[in-house]
Amino acid sequence: MTATVEHSSGSSKAGHIPKDSELAAQVSEGRRRRRYQILRSLMRHKLALFGMVVIVFMIALGASAPLLTEHDPTEIDIVKRLKAPGWQDDEGLVHLLGTDTLGRDVWSRLIYGARISLLVGITAVLIAGSLGVILGLISGYFGGTVDDVIMRVADTQLAFPFILLAISIIAVLGPGLLKVIAVLGFSGWVQYGRIVRGQVISLREQEFVQSARAVGVKNRRILLRHVLPNTWAAVIVIASFSVASTILAESSLSFLGLGVPPDVPTWGGMLAEGREYLELAPWLATFPGLAIALTVFGINVVGDWLRDYLDPRLSGSES
Repeated sequence: MTATVEHSSGSSKAGHIPKDSELAAQVSEGRRRRRYQILRSLMRHKLALFGMVVIVFMIALGASAPLLTEHDPTEIDIVKRLKAPGWQDDEGLVHLLGTDTLGRDVWSRLIYGARISLLVGITAVLIAGSLGVILGLISGYFGGTVDDVIMRVADTQLAFPFILLAISIIAVLGPGLLKVIAVLGFSGWVQYGRIVRGQVISLREQEFVQSARAVGVKNRRILLRHVLPNTWAAVIVIASFSVASTILAESSLSFLGLGVPPDVPTWGGMLAEGREYLELAPWLATFPGLAIALTVFGINVVGDWLRDYLDPRLSGSES
Protein backbone atom coordinates (compact mmCIF):
# COMPACT_ATOMS: atom_id res chain seq x y z
CA MET A 1 0.00 0.00 0.00
CA THR A 2 2.84 2.35 0.89
CA ALA A 3 4.64 1.70 -2.38
CA THR A 4 1.45 2.28 -4.30
CA VAL A 5 0.82 5.58 -2.57
CA GLU A 6 4.38 6.75 -3.20
CA HIS A 7 4.13 5.75 -6.85
CA SER A 8 0.85 7.59 -7.28
CA SER A 9 2.25 10.65 -5.60
CA GLY A 10 5.34 10.61 -7.81
CA SER A 11 3.25 10.17 -10.96
CA SER A 12 1.01 13.05 -9.97
CA LYS A 13 4.00 15.33 -9.40
CA ALA A 14 5.61 14.32 -12.69
CA GLY A 15 2.39 15.03 -14.60
CA HIS A 16 1.74 18.33 -12.83
CA ILE A 17 0.34 21.03 -15.13
CA PRO A 18 1.48 24.55 -14.19
CA LYS A 19 -1.26 26.94 -13.19
CA ASP A 20 -1.72 30.34 -14.79
CA SER A 21 -0.06 32.03 -11.83
CA GLU A 22 2.96 29.74 -12.14
CA LEU A 23 3.25 30.41 -15.87
CA ALA A 24 3.01 34.15 -15.25
CA ALA A 25 5.75 33.90 -12.63
CA GLN A 26 7.98 31.98 -15.05
CA VAL A 27 7.41 34.56 -17.80
CA SER A 28 8.15 37.39 -15.36
CA GLU A 29 11.33 35.67 -14.20
CA GLY A 30 12.42 35.17 -17.81
CA ARG A 31 11.91 38.86 -18.55
CA ARG A 32 13.90 39.86 -15.49
CA ARG A 33 16.78 37.63 -16.55
CA ARG A 34 16.64 39.04 -20.06
CA ARG A 35 16.76 42.63 -18.79
CA TYR A 36 19.67 41.71 -16.52
CA GLN A 37 21.57 40.17 -19.44
CA ILE A 38 21.02 43.28 -21.58
CA LEU A 39 22.13 45.57 -18.76
CA ARG A 40 25.22 43.46 -18.04
CA SER A 41 26.16 43.42 -21.72
CA LEU A 42 25.74 47.20 -21.92
CA MET A 43 27.84 47.74 -18.81
CA ARG A 44 30.64 45.66 -20.31
CA HIS A 45 30.58 47.73 -23.50
CA LYS A 46 31.87 51.06 -22.15
CA LEU A 47 31.62 52.90 -25.45
CA ALA A 48 28.00 51.82 -25.93
CA LEU A 49 27.24 52.86 -22.36
CA PHE A 50 28.67 56.29 -23.13
CA GLY A 51 26.56 56.45 -26.28
CA MET A 52 23.43 55.55 -24.33
CA VAL A 53 24.18 58.32 -21.82
CA VAL A 54 24.57 60.79 -24.69
CA ILE A 55 21.25 59.75 -26.24
CA VAL A 56 19.37 59.99 -22.95
CA PHE A 57 21.01 63.34 -22.22
CA MET A 58 20.02 64.79 -25.61
CA ILE A 59 16.44 63.57 -25.26
CA ALA A 60 16.21 65.00 -21.74
CA LEU A 61 17.74 68.26 -22.97
CA GLY A 62 15.13 68.68 -25.68
CA ALA A 63 12.23 67.58 -23.49
CA SER A 64 13.08 70.00 -20.70
CA ALA A 65 14.12 72.92 -22.92
CA PRO A 66 11.60 75.43 -21.44
CA LEU A 67 12.98 74.72 -17.96
CA LEU A 68 16.63 75.18 -18.92
CA THR A 69 16.57 78.66 -20.42
CA GLU A 70 14.98 82.03 -19.76
CA HIS A 71 15.38 83.16 -23.34
CA ASP A 72 12.98 82.83 -26.25
CA PRO A 73 14.85 81.01 -29.07
CA THR A 74 13.09 83.12 -31.72
CA GLU A 75 13.34 86.54 -30.03
CA ILE A 76 15.34 89.00 -32.17
CA ASP A 77 17.36 91.83 -30.65
CA ILE A 78 19.89 93.36 -33.04
CA VAL A 79 21.55 95.28 -30.21
CA LYS A 80 22.67 91.96 -28.67
CA ARG A 81 23.98 90.40 -31.89
CA LEU A 82 27.23 88.38 -31.93
CA LYS A 83 27.90 88.49 -28.20
CA ALA A 84 30.49 86.00 -26.95
CA PRO A 85 29.59 83.03 -24.74
CA GLY A 86 29.01 84.02 -21.11
CA TRP A 87 27.92 87.58 -21.96
CA GLN A 88 25.45 89.16 -19.51
CA ASP A 89 22.92 91.71 -20.73
CA ASP A 90 21.57 94.79 -18.93
CA GLU A 91 18.75 92.74 -17.41
CA GLY A 92 21.21 90.44 -15.70
CA LEU A 93 20.46 87.48 -17.98
CA VAL A 94 23.47 85.42 -18.99
CA HIS A 95 23.79 84.15 -22.56
CA LEU A 96 25.65 80.93 -21.84
CA LEU A 97 26.70 80.24 -25.45
CA GLY A 98 26.49 83.80 -26.72
CA THR A 99 24.12 85.24 -29.32
CA ASP A 100 23.77 84.88 -33.09
CA THR A 101 23.61 87.39 -35.94
CA LEU A 102 20.09 88.47 -34.95
CA GLY A 103 20.74 88.65 -31.22
CA ARG A 104 19.01 85.35 -30.45
CA ASP A 105 20.34 83.22 -27.61
CA VAL A 106 22.44 80.34 -28.96
CA TRP A 107 21.91 78.07 -25.92
CA SER A 108 18.11 78.26 -26.15
CA ARG A 109 18.21 77.66 -29.90
CA LEU A 110 20.54 74.70 -29.37
CA ILE A 111 18.33 72.89 -26.88
CA TYR A 112 15.12 73.67 -28.74
CA GLY A 113 16.84 72.48 -31.91
CA ALA A 114 17.44 69.12 -30.23
CA ARG A 115 13.68 68.62 -30.23
CA ILE A 116 13.43 69.06 -33.99
CA SER A 117 16.45 66.94 -34.88
CA LEU A 118 15.43 64.02 -32.63
CA LEU A 119 11.77 64.29 -33.67
CA VAL A 120 12.67 64.14 -37.34
CA GLY A 121 15.19 61.34 -36.84
CA ILE A 122 12.97 59.05 -34.77
CA THR A 123 9.68 59.70 -36.59
CA ALA A 124 11.17 59.31 -40.06
CA VAL A 125 12.81 56.03 -39.03
CA LEU A 126 9.50 54.71 -37.66
CA ILE A 127 7.79 55.52 -40.97
CA ALA A 128 10.58 54.05 -43.08
CA GLY A 129 10.89 50.95 -40.88
CA SER A 130 7.16 50.22 -40.83
CA LEU A 131 6.80 50.62 -44.60
CA GLY A 132 9.96 48.66 -45.35
CA VAL A 133 9.10 45.75 -43.03
CA ILE A 134 5.58 45.42 -44.46
CA LEU A 135 6.76 45.47 -48.08
CA GLY A 136 9.68 43.17 -47.29
CA LEU A 137 7.38 40.61 -45.65
CA ILE A 138 4.96 40.66 -48.57
CA SER A 139 7.70 40.55 -51.20
CA GLY A 140 9.69 37.74 -49.62
CA TYR A 141 6.76 35.55 -48.56
CA PHE A 142 4.56 35.65 -51.67
CA GLY A 143 7.24 36.13 -54.33
CA GLY A 144 6.25 36.08 -57.98
CA THR A 145 4.84 39.22 -59.58
CA VAL A 146 4.40 40.98 -56.23
CA ASP A 147 8.07 40.49 -55.45
CA ASP A 148 9.14 41.71 -58.89
CA VAL A 149 7.07 44.90 -58.68
CA ILE A 150 8.25 45.83 -55.16
CA MET A 151 11.90 45.11 -55.91
CA ARG A 152 11.81 47.06 -59.20
CA VAL A 153 10.44 50.06 -57.32
CA ALA A 154 13.24 49.65 -54.78
CA ASP A 155 15.87 49.39 -57.52
CA THR A 156 14.52 52.53 -59.18
CA GLN A 157 14.71 54.44 -55.91
CA LEU A 158 18.24 53.18 -55.24
CA ALA A 159 19.31 54.60 -58.60
CA PHE A 160 19.08 58.07 -57.02
CA PRO A 161 21.30 59.12 -54.09
CA PHE A 162 19.20 59.40 -50.96
CA ILE A 163 20.00 63.04 -50.15
CA LEU A 164 19.61 64.08 -53.82
CA LEU A 165 16.18 62.44 -53.96
CA ALA A 166 15.14 64.20 -50.75
CA ILE A 167 16.37 67.56 -52.04
CA SER A 168 14.50 67.10 -55.33
CA ILE A 169 11.20 66.27 -53.64
CA ILE A 170 11.40 69.04 -51.02
CA ALA A 171 12.40 71.55 -53.72
CA VAL A 172 9.07 70.77 -55.40
CA LEU A 173 6.90 70.50 -52.27
CA GLY A 174 8.56 73.32 -50.36
CA PRO A 175 10.16 73.32 -46.89
CA GLY A 176 8.26 72.34 -43.76
CA LEU A 177 8.67 70.06 -40.75
CA LEU A 178 5.98 67.53 -41.74
CA LYS A 179 7.20 67.49 -45.34
CA VAL A 180 10.76 66.80 -44.24
CA ILE A 181 9.62 63.92 -42.01
CA ALA A 182 7.45 62.47 -44.79
CA VAL A 183 10.16 62.71 -47.44
CA LEU A 184 12.86 61.19 -45.23
CA GLY A 185 10.47 58.49 -44.01
CA PHE A 186 9.13 57.37 -47.39
CA SER A 187 12.58 57.62 -48.99
CA GLY A 188 14.27 55.36 -46.44
CA TRP A 189 12.19 52.18 -46.63
CA VAL A 190 14.34 50.40 -49.22
CA GLN A 191 17.09 49.10 -46.92
CA TYR A 192 14.51 47.67 -44.51
CA GLY A 193 12.55 46.09 -47.34
CA ARG A 194 15.53 44.39 -48.95
CA ILE A 195 16.95 43.04 -45.68
CA VAL A 196 13.57 41.73 -44.47
CA ARG A 197 12.82 40.23 -47.88
CA GLY A 198 16.08 38.28 -47.86
CA GLN A 199 15.38 36.89 -44.40
CA VAL A 200 11.79 35.97 -45.23
CA ILE A 201 12.85 34.06 -48.35
CA SER A 202 14.97 31.77 -46.17
CA LEU A 203 12.43 31.60 -43.34
CA ARG A 204 9.48 30.60 -45.52
CA GLU A 205 11.19 27.29 -46.30
CA GLN A 206 11.83 26.44 -42.66
CA GLU A 207 9.98 23.52 -41.09
CA PHE A 208 7.99 25.61 -38.60
CA VAL A 209 6.54 27.72 -41.43
CA GLN A 210 5.80 24.70 -43.58
CA SER A 211 4.12 22.99 -40.63
CA ALA A 212 1.93 26.03 -40.00
CA ARG A 213 0.88 26.00 -43.65
CA ALA A 214 0.14 22.29 -43.51
CA VAL A 215 -2.31 22.65 -40.62
CA GLY A 216 -4.14 25.47 -42.39
CA VAL A 217 -2.82 28.56 -40.59
CA LYS A 218 -3.60 31.70 -42.58
CA ASN A 219 -0.77 33.57 -44.28
CA ARG A 220 -1.39 36.71 -42.23
CA ARG A 221 -0.97 34.81 -38.96
CA ILE A 222 2.14 33.04 -40.24
CA LEU A 223 3.73 36.36 -41.17
CA LEU A 224 2.88 38.09 -37.90
CA ARG A 225 3.41 35.25 -35.42
CA HIS A 226 6.15 33.12 -37.00
CA VAL A 227 8.10 35.10 -39.60
CA LEU A 228 8.12 38.71 -38.33
CA PRO A 229 9.60 37.95 -34.85
CA ASN A 230 12.60 36.33 -36.54
CA THR A 231 13.42 39.54 -38.43
CA TRP A 232 13.33 41.97 -35.48
CA ALA A 233 17.04 41.72 -34.70
CA ALA A 234 18.10 42.97 -38.12
CA VAL A 235 15.37 45.64 -38.19
CA ILE A 236 16.40 47.04 -34.79
CA VAL A 237 20.04 47.27 -35.83
CA ILE A 238 19.18 49.01 -39.12
CA ALA A 239 16.87 51.43 -37.31
CA SER A 240 19.53 52.39 -34.77
CA PHE A 241 21.96 53.39 -37.52
CA SER A 242 19.21 55.01 -39.60
CA VAL A 243 18.33 57.47 -36.82
CA ALA A 244 21.85 58.89 -37.03
CA SER A 245 21.84 59.13 -40.83
CA THR A 246 18.38 60.73 -40.78
CA ILE A 247 19.51 63.39 -38.31
CA LEU A 248 22.41 64.15 -40.63
CA ALA A 249 20.05 64.29 -43.61
CA GLU A 250 17.74 66.73 -41.81
CA SER A 251 20.72 68.86 -40.84
CA SER A 252 21.92 68.85 -44.44
CA LEU A 253 18.51 69.91 -45.75
CA SER A 254 18.25 72.66 -43.13
CA PHE A 255 21.79 73.75 -43.99
CA LEU A 256 20.71 74.13 -47.63
CA GLY A 257 17.55 76.00 -46.67
CA LEU A 258 15.27 73.10 -47.66
CA GLY A 259 14.39 71.85 -44.20
CA VAL A 260 12.08 73.41 -41.66
CA PRO A 261 11.27 77.17 -41.88
CA PRO A 262 14.16 79.52 -40.96
CA ASP A 263 12.41 80.81 -37.83
CA VAL A 264 12.34 77.29 -36.32
CA PRO A 265 15.63 76.50 -34.51
CA THR A 266 17.43 73.44 -35.88
CA TRP A 267 21.03 72.32 -35.63
CA GLY A 268 21.47 72.32 -39.40
CA GLY A 269 19.95 75.78 -39.70
CA MET A 270 22.29 77.10 -37.01
CA LEU A 271 25.26 75.68 -38.90
CA ALA A 272 24.09 77.36 -42.09
CA GLU A 273 23.77 80.71 -40.32
CA GLY A 274 27.16 80.42 -38.66
CA ARG A 275 29.26 79.32 -41.64
CA GLU A 276 29.84 82.92 -42.76
CA TYR A 277 31.03 84.01 -39.31
CA LEU A 278 33.61 81.33 -38.51
CA GLU A 279 36.35 83.87 -37.88
CA LEU A 280 34.27 86.59 -36.24
CA ALA A 281 31.95 84.37 -34.16
CA PRO A 282 33.09 80.71 -34.29
CA TRP A 283 30.68 79.67 -31.55
CA LEU A 284 27.72 80.01 -33.95
CA ALA A 285 28.77 76.90 -35.88
CA THR A 286 30.87 75.15 -33.24
CA PHE A 287 28.14 74.30 -30.73
CA PRO A 288 25.50 72.94 -33.15
CA GLY A 289 28.26 71.06 -34.98
CA LEU A 290 29.38 69.44 -31.74
CA ALA A 291 25.77 68.59 -30.85
CA ILE A 292 25.25 66.84 -34.20
CA ALA A 293 28.56 64.99 -34.02
CA LEU A 294 28.05 63.85 -30.42
CA THR A 295 24.48 62.67 -31.01
CA VAL A 296 25.34 60.77 -34.19
CA PHE A 297 28.38 59.20 -32.50
CA GLY A 298 26.27 58.08 -29.53
CA ILE A 299 23.61 56.51 -31.74
CA ASN A 300 26.20 54.76 -33.90
CA VAL A 301 28.07 53.14 -31.01
CA VAL A 302 24.80 51.96 -29.46
CA GLY A 303 23.81 50.54 -32.83
CA ASP A 304 27.16 48.77 -33.05
CA TRP A 305 26.58 47.22 -29.62
CA LEU A 306 23.06 46.14 -30.60
CA ARG A 307 24.42 44.47 -33.73
CA ASP A 308 26.90 42.45 -31.66
CA TYR A 309 24.38 41.63 -28.95
CA LEU A 310 21.64 40.47 -31.32
CA ASP A 311 24.00 38.46 -33.53
CA PRO A 312 23.24 34.76 -32.80
CA ARG A 313 26.91 33.89 -33.40
CA LEU A 314 27.90 36.17 -30.52
CA SER A 315 25.00 35.43 -28.17
CA GLY A 316 27.05 32.91 -26.23
CA SER A 317 29.65 35.46 -25.31
CA GLU A 318 27.03 38.04 -24.31
CA SER A 319 24.92 35.79 -22.12
